[in-house]
Amino acid sequence: MGLFQKFKDLISRKKNISEQIASKNQAVVEIEQEKFDAGLKKTSSLLEQSVNEIAKKFRRLDDGLVENIEETLLLLDIGTSATQKILNAITEEIKFQNVTDPELVKQIIIDKIFVYYIQDTDVENDIVITPQKCNVILITGVNGVGKTTSIAKMAHRFKKQGLNVCLVAADTFRAGAIQQLNVWADRIGIPIFKPQKEGQDPTSVIYGGLEFAKNNSIDVLICDTSGRLQNKVNLMNELKKIDNIIKRFDASQPCESLLVVDATTGQSGIAQAKAFNEVTKLTGVILTKMDSTSKGGIILAIKDAFNLPVKFIGLGEGIEDLAPFDLEMFIMGIMKELSLDEK
Repeated sequence: MGLFQKFKDLISRKKNISEQIASKNQAVVEIEQEKFDAGLKKTSSLLEQSVNEIAKKFRRLDDGLVENIEETLLLLDIGTSATQKILNAITEEIKFQNVTDPELVKQIIIDKIFVYYIQDTDVENDIVITPQKCNVILITGVNGVGKTTSIAKMAHRFKKQGLNVCLVAADTFRAGAIQQLNVWADRIGIPIFKPQKEGQDPTSVIYGGLEFAKNNSIDVLICDTSGRLQNKVNLMNELKKIDNIIKRFDASQPCESLLVVDATTGQSGIAQAKAFNEVTKLTGVILTKMDSTSKGGIILAIKDAFNLPVKFIGLGEGIEDLAPFDLEMFIMGIMKELSLDEK
């Protein structure tokens, strides 16, 4: 059985992807796959170059080979903990199969990287919107990671699905944040709830947005918050108050609490996730700038540290370039350039 078919079988045991894809318009599926391929080009190129170099030098399992594989995994930003687990799985498999074929070494490396993500993971990463109620999505993150543009891209996707979407501009700290979000709301053609006065407490802005959504039959309310460093105690306490006010309004909300992480920042994103997860229980991550990094392994690092699903990945600058994380498309995008048996 070819490596690619093994992945399909593994995924299908948790989620019937073939039925989902069959239900989509094939042209749409192909366009989505093209975006994944283009957006993950740097990661797949680094992985291709690295595993080909390892295979070229392979003679036997020794310390040199183990070091080369470990270096490759760390270069992909998989993280030390996940790297060690994957490295152990790779070396055990090479020993078990008594491998002498360099091509098989390549297959084992790729196999163990992606099986690590698939195992013990619910690969259903969709945001589930409950009908006939206001679904609140709280967006958090540090400064400069692309929160505002990610919010706009999400809102655009939901509107295309026929949902009534509203934005809440609760970033009262950054100069120009409200205006920037307002521009996006106008461009998309959706309402936005803004502070009623300068310097208004962001918690009260969120509450006002909740009231507005309730009175205007809003399906999805996406709440922007001020970018904050995870070590700023006052700002993190403010975020906790925001989370509490949403729960007081509706105990089942927010339905999603998403952390926006810049994929190019590497392992600092893990520290961010830890701090934010302690304040507002995160349900997932939005990884921006995936098209700008060769370190796509951060997806595995996040999974290893918190078992948090990646809900969306940013694959470009355009309004359409925020894609729901699709494990099959991710694997296909990474493997695109690898000369492995897919038959």
